[in-house]
Amino acid sequence: MLDPAKDGKPALQALIARGLGEAVSVGDVSQLSGGASSATYRVEVEDGCGLRQLIFQRTAGDNGNGIPRRVQAEVQTRAGALGVPVARVIATTVAEDDLGDGAVTELVAGEALAPRWLRLPEYAAAREALTAQCAEALAKLHSAPVGHWTDLPLKRGSGAELLADMFGWYRRIGVNVPAYDLAFAWLKPRMPATPATCLVHGDFRSGNFLVGADGLTAVLDWELTHLSVPAEDLGWLCAQAWRFGQWQLPVGGFGTREALLEAYGGGVTAEELHIWEVYGNLKWGMSCLQLADDHVSGRVPSVERAAIGRRVTEVAADLTYLLAFGEL
Repeated sequence: MLDPAKDGKPALQALIARGLGEAVSVGDVSQLSGGASSATYRVEVEDGCGLRQLIFQRTAGDNGNGIPRRVQAEVQTRAGALGVPVARVIATTVAEDDLGDGAVTELVAGEALAPRWLRLPEYAAAREALTAQCAEALAKLHSAPVGHWTDLPLKRGSGAELLADMFGWYRRIGVNVPAYDLAFAWLKPRMPATPATCLVHGDFRSGNFLVGADGLTAVLDWELTHLSVPAEDLGWLCAQAWRFGQWQLPVGGFGTREALLEAYGGGVTAEELHIWEVYGNLKWGMSCLQLADDHVSGRVPSVERAAIGRRVTEVAADLTYLLAFGEL
């Protein structure tokens, strides 16, 4: 597989030209910091519009449960047509490009690092606006019926089925965490058995947004999108891990549950949100457990995975508190 910043520049230039339908010249290509599942590059391009910057992102290593970039790109494009703020997709790779599973998008202005926009004074107005903006973006995404997405190879499941799959995952890892056992037992009679009603982003949270001075500018990272129910996205946004130390504001570290539900406009009750918030915290705990197992087993030796894996006990404490007191 070619390196986009080195021997892969000609292939990247051809990919962008194919997407734009015109000749382009690629200048500097620099790798940006990113998550464990993706490698992200800023690409300087000169085309008929002059000199500008684009983003090339490709899957790095094991994609886990993620969907291919071409499917992500189609979901992102359709979400944008529904009114969700997203970066415009320019091109997706094919095998002949030898650039991996990747996509080129426009560069959208905004800060991606949640600890910065959650704390710095210049984002104070953004934080005030974000709860309503996130609720509006999710309401627009969830407004499309399941049939809008059924031509795409997306996973689906009821809450009960998602929980059963997660419990099977837990048993395969073979580590017993008492607080996780308690959470599974608490959730089992409460998770809905009704079929999926909409597409959910699957990882809608602080850290997967671009935020500008006035608030939300783009929703990022669509690799975990699937068919489910609206409350899954709202509950995940409330998980403790995505508050980045701003624990007193349960909605992503910037808002309240009451304001989120009011701005969302109905269809999700406080009780449903609570159930899916428990589910979201457990899901994050399972991700930590999986990353720890990847490292300890020697399957994927990684300091990053080991460090995140240590948060298994942190999530256990969060789940215990959430179940004992009803909120976290």
